[in-house]
Amino acid sequence: MQQAMALIKRGAEEVLVESELAERLQSGRPLRVKAGFDPTAPDLHLGHTVLITKLRHFQDLGHEVLFLIGDFTGMIGDPTGKSATRPALSAEEVKANAVTYQQQVFKILDPDRTTVMFNSTWFGSMTAEDMIRLAARHTVARMLERDDFSKRYRNGQPIAIHEFMYPLVQGYDSVAMCSDVELGGTDQKFNLLVGRELQKQYGQLPQVVLTMPLLEGLDGIQKMSKSLGNYIGVTDPADDMFGKLMSISDTLMWRYFELLSFKDIVEIDRLKESIKEGCNPRDIKFLLAGELVSRFHDKRQAGRAHQAFVDRYQKGHLPREIPDVNLTVAAAGMPLANILKLAGLTASTSDAHRMVRQGAVRVDGAKTEDSRQRLQVGRKHLIQVGKRRFARVQLSLAVVE
Repeated sequence: MQQAMALIKRGAEEVLVESELAERLQSGRPLRVKAGFDPTAPDLHLGHTVLITKLRHFQDLGHEVLFLIGDFTGMIGDPTGKSATRPALSAEEVKANAVTYQQQVFKILDPDRTTVMFNSTWFGSMTAEDMIRLAARHTVARMLERDDFSKRYRNGQPIAIHEFMYPLVQGYDSVAMCSDVELGGTDQKFNLLVGRELQKQYGQLPQVVLTMPLLEGLDGIQKMSKSLGNYIGVTDPADDMFGKLMSISDTLMWRYFELLSFKDIVEIDRLKESIKEGCNPRDIKFLLAGELVSRFHDKRQAGRAHQAFVDRYQKGHLPREIPDVNLTVAAAGMPLANILKLAGLTASTSDAHRMVRQGAVRVDGAKTEDSRQRLQVGRKHLIQVGKRRFARVQLSLAVVE
């Protein structure tokens, strides 16, 4: 039970209500776990897969995933986080995008434990009277509690009546699907809670709401978004996906491990410890890039992308002769700044710190951000400072007599 809860809560922002989730898990019956996606664009990016990865966690625990494609709501347009009314898609656009969604999500989800559903199944047969009765179950005052609606109202920006319908329609999906748990991003919390409230009104047990954080994009600041250009697409070619993953910062790498990797937390903690013991963060990032490229392509393409990344970096940049430098270090290793000075790549350790801060230092092809990192003993590292200074540095342990 503790292990199941730990896996479910891994990376999660909030679980409402956790005691209810624990009670349902203890019942032993497979839970119906829902997540909805409006097919507003043909391609998913890694930010979208945070939810899908969490769905896979539930599947690994023996539960059923209800993958809802909002072909009906997609024609309304989710106003969440928008400062203006979003244009609705045509039925043809929604249908075409839905097909590509199904192809992409089964790179992560187990098809045998996934039920794909479309909300046009129940909304397509609703009458105008049914919709009005649904609208009567919520108030305008409650709708204006939603942050983006209240801001637009205060600023005198228009809010179309159909936008008020969106949370109700999404909430009714939970009623139609009899969901036990619904997942969504933190920006979806209001809509998810509407579903919980509607289930109570329809005599069902209210769903547990689990919110996941929004994944930062390549810049490490803004949430991953195609409009911002900081995204990694699920359908990106293997080489592009691998290269983009290698470009994220050493700090952001751990965020991606937590939210996207299938490695368990114990293994990820071991990787963190290995860096403290001198392992190059670039080598850990190779593991992350290899895992994700293998998932969305295959292991062979991931291996080729790895080699291509190294080759692209080296081609046309390495001088014909690169000095070999052998340094003897203590068991704890040696900070990169000291290595740069002793290898003759910088004039001093302070100069080394400055060059790293300026982004002018690469270790084995990857730009480094930490002048205090300790390099791995027993192997050669290709170190570059600026455009012209190179050395192959090998560290060996000092012999204690």
